[in-house]
Amino acid sequence: MRVLAVGAHPDDLELLCAGTLAKYASLGHHVTMCHAGLGDKGHFHIPNDELSAIRRKEALNSAEQIGAESVCLGLPDCEMFVDRPTLVLFMDMIRTAEPDVIITHSPTDYMPDHRVVSQLIFDASFHSTLPNFKTGVPANKQVTPVYYMDTIAGVDFAPTEYVDVTEHLAKKNEMMLCHQSQVVWLKEHDNLDVLELIDTSAEFRGLQCGVPHAEAFTQAYRWTRLRAERMLP
Repeated sequence: MRVLAVGAHPDDLELLCAGTLAKYASLGHHVTMCHAGLGDKGHFHIPNDELSAIRRKEALNSAEQIGAESVCLGLPDCEMFVDRPTLVLFMDMIRTAEPDVIITHSPTDYMPDHRVVSQLIFDASFHSTLPNFKTGVPANKQVTPVYYMDTIAGVDFAPTEYVDVTEHLAKKNEMMLCHQSQVVWLKEHDNLDVLELIDTSAEFRGLQCGVPHAEAFTQAYRWTRLRAERMLP
């Protein structure tokens, strides 16, 4: 399959679904990791332009760990909106990726950028199939199933699907450690040990579904997006 995962910021996918992406890659599926934002505001000391360059390199290094493609849409952090230009940007990204399945943020997540990306993915993945909505990239053939990844610390998220990531948790941590600027930022800004968060969340979700470590998801249950086969690995 062609798997498209879209986060608002360069480290969001590593935090919330990198174990699943690593599992997809290990099974031979093509994985594209997209971050909509530049990551230009997530630091106390590094200026915006310099930070954007650092975080792009971190994202590329992380994707390389599993042989994934890395894409950046170039939006400034905290300046993401559901408007026509941004919708078209997302449509072109989806049309180019031609995904069989999309993973993105939950509509209930804590950060405005996360919720905006969630809405844009849902809308753009539908509009991307309309041939008369012309953007310069050919339309997709079918509406793609969308899965929402867990929220930070699982707040306000009731899973309906689980992925056993026990064998891929170490790789998930390696991918997260590629984002050294954010390991520091999350400690300074949120007093958060990000690897501890990853491990604790994986153990908690694993406890729920009877495996040592898991990641949790819900599906966008909407007509044209449902499939008889399991889409998660």
